[in-house]
Amino acid sequence: MSNLAEQRSGLALGGLTPEDIAKRITEKFPSGVTIASTGPHAVNSKVDKDSLLKVCEFIKSDLDFEHVSSVSGVDWLVENKMQTVYHITSYANRVTLEIVVDLPRDKPEVDSITYLWGGANWHEREAYDMFGIIFKGHPRLERILNPEGTEVFPFRKDFITGRRV
Repeated sequence: MSNLAEQRSGLALGGLTPEDIAKRITEKFPSGVTIASTGPHAVNSKVDKDSLLKVCEFIKSDLDFEHVSSVSGVDWLVENKMQTVYHITSYANRVTLEIVVDLPRDKPEVDSITYLWGGANWHEREAYDMFGIIFKGHPRLERILNPEGTEVFPFRKDFITGRRV
């Protein structure tokens, strides 16, 4: 089958479908990872914070995930938790993996993935600057948008607007 025919049939160029990727991840990590759904060119998952680094190392080395599109923070004030949400893409397989990691709101810390994908650097710094999420092992975790010395995290839902910082 030609490359164009494979693309039209929905097969990934690298040969792994979203379902294949989901299966390989859950086989490698039977605990600590939950696949929420798969779709055309997408896998949505939830990963325990203690498993994140190992999962990321695996998807980079074994499943050809080579690009971090985003690392975002989410504040769930009522649920008393925060999340980091990662979108990591395998261009070879034409699949984007979403990884959601729950963090305790009183101590939002997770391992940095910057040493695996340098592009995560500024995304992690922004999540730190806006939400106060600590990325352990980050090479330069400091404010990126707010001035140094700012003592608040403006995207947290308990941030009081109009207050001088």
